[in-house]
Amino acid sequence: MLGLDIGKKTIGLAIADPRTNVASPQPVLWRKKFTPDAEHLIHLIQEQNVGGLVLGWPLNMDGTAGPRCDSVRDFAHAFLRLHDIAISFQDERMSTQAVERNMIAADMTRAKRAVRRDSLAAVWILQSALDSLQSQPPS
Repeated sequence: MLGLDIGKKTIGLAIADPRTNVASPQPVLWRKKFTPDAEHLIHLIQEQNVGGLVLGWPLNMDGTAGPRCDSVRDFAHAFLRLHDIAISFQDERMSTQAVERNMIAADMTRAKRAVRRDSLAAVWILQSALDSLQSQPPS
């Protein structure tokens, strides 16, 4: 699985090891336009044999969907027109804040935090989805 933290300027990326169900950060995708962004993701999906995407779902703190959710939904619909793959959404509230706290606790410089923030948020999103799948009873 591939986790995405979709922002205006970057897409944070994380990939799950299917043997361990542990998410690991990947280099951030600096956004250009939709088509080159999608082509990069499709290449990564094919190269890593990814079976599904988990997109961060940026709900408001009160749990309602706001304009950022519309943007992520639009991205997902447009992506599905180019590549058939399972897509799920994971609540990403507090992901960036949690990642930021961990990086500060690790005494990471502000510059290093800026570079790693989005991919580590994608790790948080993907790992949350993986953990929730593992906690469900088998059907």
